[in-house]
Parts: sequence; C-alpha cells; structure tokens
Amino acid sequence: MTDTLIPNGCKTNGPVENGYFKKGCNPFAQTGRSKLQNKRALLNQQIIKQMRMRAGAENLLKATSNNKVREQVVLELSYVNSDLQLLMEQLEGLNSSVEVYQNVQETASIPLIPLGLKETKDVDFSVHIKDFILEHYSEDGSNFQDQIDDLMDLRQACRTPSRNPSGVDLLANYFSQLSFLETRFFSPTRQLGIFFTWYDSFTGMPVCQQNISLEKASMLFNMAALYSQIGTRADRQTQAGLEDAIAAFQKSAGVLHFLKETFTHTPSYDMSPAMLSMLIRLMLAQAQECMFELITLPGIRNEFFSLLKMAQEAAKVGETYSQVHQSMIQTPIKNNVPFFWTTMSHLKTNHYNSLGHYFVSTALLDHQLTPSDDEDKQEKALSQLYDAMPEGRSPLDILKNKDDRRRIGKAHLQRSVMGHEEAIRTHSCCRHLQKLDILSDILQASLKRSLTKFDQNDKEDEFTDYMLAPDIISKTEKKAEMEIPAAIKGPLSVFSAKQRWSAPRTIRLRLQDRDLGFTLKGDVPVQIQSLDPLCPAAAEGLREGDYIVAVGDTECKWLGVSDVMKLLKDVDEEGVNIRVVSMMDSSNQPMPTKSATYCGGLPKTYSMICLAHDEDDKNPKSRKVAKKPSFLSWGLKNKKSSSMLSLPTADYNGLWNRPTYPNSYNESALY
Repeated sequence: MTDTLIPNGCKTNGPVENGYFKKGCNPFAQTGRSKLQNKRALLNQQIIKQMRMRAGAENLLKATSNNKVREQVVLELSYVNSDLQLLMEQLEGLNSSVEVYQNVQETASIPLIPLGLKETKDVDFSVHIKDFILEHYSEDGSNFQDQIDDLMDLRQACRTPSRNPSGVDLLANYFSQLSFLETRFFSPTRQLGIFFTWYDSFTGMPVCQQNISLEKASMLFNMAALYSQIGTRADRQTQAGLEDAIAAFQKSAGVLHFLKETFTHTPSYDMSPAMLSMLIRLMLAQAQECMFELITLPGIRNEFFSLLKMAQEAAKVGETYSQVHQSMIQTPIKNNVPFFWTTMSHLKTNHYNSLGHYFVSTALLDHQLTPSDDEDKQEKALSQLYDAMPEGRSPLDILKNKDDRRRIGKAHLQRSVMGHEEAIRTHSCCRHLQKLDILSDILQASLKRSLTKFDQNDKEDEFTDYMLAPDIISKTEKKAEMEIPAAIKGPLSVFSAKQRWSAPRTIRLRLQDRDLGFTLKGDVPVQIQSLDPLCPAAAEGLREGDYIVAVGDTECKWLGVSDVMKLLKDVDEEGVNIRVVSMMDSSNQPMPTKSATYCGGLPKTYSMICLAHDEDDKNPKSRKVAKKPSFLSWGLKNKKSSSMLSLPTADYNGLWNRPTYPNSYNESALY
C-alpha cells in the first residue's frame, strides 16, 4: 500500500504527481488498526448525533408544560441515554482491543496497552486565510491557494499516520506548521472563524473551538499515542526490538508531559491534568516492563546474587504498575478509563510481584551458604532486600541457618502462588482479557512453576505455621524516564520570540587538570551545568545555564550532548572557542487571554475554559516576503550459564517563508 495522499482538487486515476507524496501517511491501508480507527470515527459521529437529540429533548422538556408531551419526551430521553450508553461501551471495547496493535510475531510476551488516536473533522482553511491575507497583509489571498492546499493536505494526512518514525515526523511537521500559522493568522484580538473539532479518545465527546491551541494539543496527544503504538508493535523477543519499545514509550511519556505542562486548560477530558498524569505513569510502567524483559532476554543465571537482583527488578515493575492502578481507580478517572486497562494494571502488579517472590525463594532454597561463598557479600545483598528482616533475624543468621532459609523461602513461595492465583482471578473478571490467549498461558505457566517449586520443597511430615514473607524492596539498574523528542522541544521552542536572549559571547575553553570545569545537560540544545566557579571558563564569563550555540566553527543548536562532547573531547592546551547565549528574565510578559469553548450547541464536556492564546506573538516583527515562497518544507548476550532461569512463555507453533529543519528521530526444567 503506497503512503500517498491525493491533494485537494487533484482527481486522477493514474500515478499521483511528484511532490504530492506525503511520507508517513497511509490513508488507504486496510489493517486491523486502521479498521479500528474507522470504527472510532463512526462511533464518534453516532455519539454526537445522540447528544444533539438529547440536548433537543432536554430543551423541549424545559419549554413545554403539556404533560402528555413531557411524558413522550421523557420516554425518548430514556431511549437516547440507552443508545449513548451502548455507544460508550462500544468505544470502550475499541480502547480494549490491544491485540491488533501487538507485533504479529509476538507469541511469548504479555500484551501492552497503546493509546488510540483522537479523531477530528475536516477543516477548510481556504476562505478564512485568504480573507485574512487580503485584510491584514493587503495581498491577494488567491496567490497562495497552492500553499493553503498543501497545509490542508498535510492536516488530512495527519489523520492516518503510519505506525513508524515517518508517521511521527509527519505529525511533528504539522505541529511545527501550526506554530507558524498561529503567529501569522491567529490574532489574540479577533477570531479567524476556523472551527477545530476533536473527539475525546475515551468518551467520544466532541469539543469545538476557534482556538488553534486545541489543534496543537490534540496533535501532541496523537503523537504520544503513535509513539505508544510503535512501542506496542516492537518485536520484544529481540534486543533491538526491546530497545525500540523502551525508547518509544519514554518518548510517549515525554510528549504527554510536554502537553500537560504547556496546555494547562484543555477542554477535553482525555487531555486533563489528571488523565495525562495517569497516562504518563502507564507509559513509564510499560517502558520499565520492557527494561525488565531486556535484562531477562539472555536468561537469568541460577545464582544467588543474580536471583536477588532479578527479584528487585521484578518488584520495581510491580511497583510502577501498582502506582498506575492506584491512579486509574481514582474518581473521576475510573469513570472514563476502560475496565480492561484497570484490570490489566492490577494483573501485572500481582504478576511481577509474584515473580519477585519466586526469585527470592529460589535463591534461599537452592543456594545454601558454603565455605567457598563470599559471606559478607551475601549478607549485604540480603540486607538490602527488605526494609525489615523477617522475625527480626539478622541477615547472616538467616544465611547460616538452613531451617530459617527454608521457612523464609517457602513463605516467599506462598506469596508467589497467592499472587499468581490473584492474577488469574483478575484475568477471568474481564471479558477483553479473556480473549488474550497468550496472557492466559503465561499466567498459568507462572503459577505452575511456583506450585512445582512448592511441591519440591514440601515434606509430608512437616507441619509449619507459615510466616508472611515481607515485601521486597524495588530496585533497578535503569529507571524508565520521560524523553521529550527534539521535534517538539528543541531549538524551535528554546530559540523563539517567546524568550529574551543575551548577545552571543565567545568563551575560550582550556583544560585544567584534564577537566573543563563543567558538565552538559539537555537534549537539543545543550546547556551548561555544575560549573566550577574557579575554572578558567568561569573566569572567561561562562555562566551556569548558558546554552552552547557553537564549538569552534561548528553550529551546535541542533546537536545533543553526545555530539557536543565529541567536539570538546579533543581540546588541547591551546583550548577552543565556544559561543554561548544566556536566557534573560521574561517574567514581565503579559498573561494570556481566555475565551469560551464553542461546542456546537452541545453541553460542555470538561471545561468552558479554552486553551490559552500566546500573546507573546501579538506584534510580529516585519519581515521581507518573497514573491511566492514555498509554504511547506518537507525537510523536516551475555554468555549463558549452563543453568538458566527463564520466564514463563506461551509457545505457539510570502507569508510562509520557513527554514528547513532536520528530521528528529521447554520446558527445559523451567530453568
């Protein structure tokens, strides 16, 4: 299927002309994902129809005093509300259909949860922008019809992005175009007359505004959703696939965080601060889960220290999903999040905590302390496993006493069995979870492994009042963190008219004791931090927080930390010149204005406060306009031990003169 889009007004049965191809868009794909998205769009239209009928019936109920009419209206309202409830349940079913987003070759991993794309209605920019050009810029707007068509084609392409980096670049391209569009055509003092309509991803409720910030916020949400779908699609049976999934989920969390911090008055509930906070936790939890799978991919060595390490890694995943579950069951989030999501997060909390208890029990039951073992090292490792040692015993006493190791090990096995049983019970409570055969097989295999281990260590003549095993302290070598892509937070957002900058300064860097005297931070551009006030660079005028814009003759506005470090690593005794700029205080800028949300006669869905305008661009600087410039710029294993543990698997046989920017982005013993 070709990734193309036929432009407005272009009707042809043959090949589309060169220049009209939109990389990253696949509007005609008939995949399971695209079919779900089409169903979502249809449900949104049916929901808005029922809402209009309900609004009309409620108005009639208020206006009439005829009892017979009122009885008829009440009856009709009950039918409409019933239809709305059915439509909501169908939409929840779409948000629960995660199986179509998974990798087609995935047969041994627990499914992940993607976000669905927000749907929108078509928007015609043509008439309103041409009128504004004539009125404000005193030029004939028809001269820019081709550029306006390109913009509309780009927006249409963003409704069907490909599930790959090209699709993300497509959304980022349109998002950056919206910033230019806002500056040139959306004045804070007047409305342009263009209405943007977007549907809530969870409820299907429509929100309609003339504020372009709704368009920008919705595009960010879809970018985060697309990242989550890319992460879900990755092949998690390979190292490269897991690394891609981790990066995608961290970027999804970063985009959602950027959306939450930038657009604080979102009228759609799926972009409210509470919902976005929950979604950020969900994306980071799934990234942490993929990190755990990456560590276990080569296998888990059946060795004391390795088992304790994996127990804490599994506990970390369980802890992150516990936080996700707690945020999902809070009001009003629990009324909007699919029940499938809540049960899945609860299931994974029990599953990974149970894995942690299984690893600890294996370490205690199968690895007795011998004279050749490092006693101090084992004591330290065990002491870092609990907040408080079981029954107040010291770590060394537990390690040396065979009976204590056995009792505590069996207590952990007991908690492992109970946790896996709870996960299976949770799985049976949700009909959408029951459709995931792979998940059911993994849960059953995990329970079977724990029960087998328990039977192997159970003696018929033994009668023990089993103690309750303590919780395991979660710990990880690498914590999942948000990553904001440079496409939305880089030089375009840092070096903009919204910030006030000092003039570039030249600083001579020289080594002192083989050290430059500072460290670097940030993504793009790079910023100075941890500056030593006594280093030569500080004496030259370098300040904490300065941005590096050039090293020698190389521009650095688009370079990350690793690239800048490569330029600085060859500094010799003579030194090298860098150019830096400082961000000046901009606290005296005016507050943004607010306006009402237009909902097309429908009741408000979340807030009647619209997304804020940026008044910093009220008075754009005069610029020289080319005769007819182009509107768009498309530039834009570890060696395995002979004895290895493995996780249970399910084994199945003019006005738009814009620069070009670079693209961002065997059962073999169950051991």
